[in-house]
Amino acid sequence: MIKLKNIVARQEIPEEKALKKILSTNIKKYRQRRNWSQFALAAKINISTNFLADIEAGNTWVSAQTLIKLSQAFDIEAFELIKPENAVIDGKNLQENEKKKAELSNFSQDLTVVLQESLEKALEHVKKQYDIS
Repeated sequence: MIKLKNIVARQEIPEEKALKKILSTNIKKYRQRRNWSQFALAAKINISTNFLADIEAGNTWVSAQTLIKLSQAFDIEAFELIKPENAVIDGKNLQENEKKKAELSNFSQDLTVVLQESLEKALEHVKKQYDIS
């Protein structure tokens, strides 16, 4: 005879609910970008359409294996599926990118000045050579 323990329903914490929402939003986004139906995606990763619909509704969580299959189907890293939209994963990389943008902007401005000066000198040379005023 099997003894049953009192089973207490596990309460979902707000962070878990938020993470499910992020996952469901990202899966829908990547699926719709490819114009795939739920049926097509479910078939690609070998899960039922009902299970995928529950995931996209934020009603259920996925195993690591399913998360990997989803990321492979979308050709992205798995973390992209649980990353909030517009989230910065690495603040250091963001700072480095901003620094590189500033350097490129400065380089572009300097290059413009140098090219303009060179063109002016070349134009003066041509004017003198062909006696153009």
